[in-house]
Amino acid sequence: MQNTKPHAALLSSPGMGHLIPVLELGKRLVTNHGFTVTIFFVTTENFSKSQLLKQTPCPDLLNIVLLPPVDVSSLISPTTGILAQLAIMMREALPQLRSAILAMEFRPTVLIVDFFGTEAMVIADEFNMLKYAFMTSTAWFLALTLHMPTIDKAIEDNHVKNQQALLIPGCKSLEFRDTFEPVLDRNDQMYIEYKRMGVEMQKFDGILVNTWQDLEGTTLGALEDEKRLGRVAQVPIYPVGPLIREITPGPKSEVIEWLDMQPIESVIYVSFGSGGALSAKQTTELACGLESSGQRFIWVVRPPIEGDSAATVFKTNHGTDDTPDFLPDGFLTRTRKMGLVVPLWAPQTEILSHPSVGGFVSHCGWNSALESIVNGVPMITWPLYAEQGMNAAMLTEDIGVAIRSKSLPTKEVVGREEIEAMVRTIMDKGDARRARAKTLKSSAEKALSKGGSSCNSLAHVANDCETAFKYLKAKAQGA
Repeated sequence: MQNTKPHAALLSSPGMGHLIPVLELGKRLVTNHGFTVTIFFVTTENFSKSQLLKQTPCPDLLNIVLLPPVDVSSLISPTTGILAQLAIMMREALPQLRSAILAMEFRPTVLIVDFFGTEAMVIADEFNMLKYAFMTSTAWFLALTLHMPTIDKAIEDNHVKNQQALLIPGCKSLEFRDTFEPVLDRNDQMYIEYKRMGVEMQKFDGILVNTWQDLEGTTLGALEDEKRLGRVAQVPIYPVGPLIREITPGPKSEVIEWLDMQPIESVIYVSFGSGGALSAKQTTELACGLESSGQRFIWVVRPPIEGDSAATVFKTNHGTDDTPDFLPDGFLTRTRKMGLVVPLWAPQTEILSHPSVGGFVSHCGWNSALESIVNGVPMITWPLYAEQGMNAAMLTEDIGVAIRSKSLPTKEVVGREEIEAMVRTIMDKGDARRARAKTLKSSAEKALSKGGSSCNSLAHVANDCETAFKYLKAKAQGA
């Protein structure tokens, strides 16, 4: 059968936070534009296709190819940061990606790569494919990424050494307390990799970003303003979000059945994502704060890990029946009527969409933040690593859907009294933030609907792909 629509290849780096928006983007290209889509996912050890399929309720829409784990043990050290590890993994996986594309009978028209896969542009160029980068985080983080390679050393030193705010043209300034860790040490491999990514993204045919016009209009305007002196982006920017995991159809889990029995907006959900980890002391303080707040809760707990808040980034656990033995003595007994403790993993999208949930203690990974916003749920921000400090600042100060602690979770233990106060604030006095979140929920639905800003933005990319597809097809027939 002759192919009449483009074939898009999407490349995702390891980690659920990267994979989920890539899957959702692929599904939209299939359902809204009729594309054939192949997802290439660079895996880590002990990852199976069944685990991936749990993340998408429509796997039959997509051709999913797992690229085998690459051995980077000789290329990293115990001090190598997460960003650098991901960049190295993606670099080492390029030969496998090239071989897989070369073996395809129906060669892709376009290659779309996430933030860590920008070096794959050489493969797109080799096979005469359009190439787009996909920023799965915010437009503000994209602005920092594109701006970093152009920053004068003195300005950079003023931010890093003097802890002054870093100015990003036309955008919110980056306060030192919220800064992105790789910018802090120019001798660190994370810094080198991050600046490289910023340079390479400017060489793509465009950059897709998981946000929408109403959410980050000022930042998107600054990125797209061709008349702005020192314009940050030199390529077209396409806001296509919010792209979040859809609710998976099927029988109700025990967690959802428990929520069904709770009053509307009475439960606070606590989870630090697929990669976040707390210390033993912080776990104890959180338990005591939740208990003393007197609020109903669902808490997804992981065993404590000392000194590494991103320790579980490459783990893919999906729950267990084991009872946590690291919580304070008697905690589970005392809170059994008000709370539900869930080991390792819970169906987050289903939880946040449930009417009984009225707040979310979140690590501020962008997927989680979007899931909270599109369900109208206000947040307590608890950033742990990567750009989560930036996300927390934006959610609190600009978007107005969250509160944050005075303590920095990455630098110190947040005490039980402060945790109790924040939980009470968001649950008992969070009406304004809840109303703002619900307004943005409607805005998000409008952006993704036919004629909406994100729908039109993705349609622009799809049209460019179709034009390239028709040109290459005509050229091949002429040959």
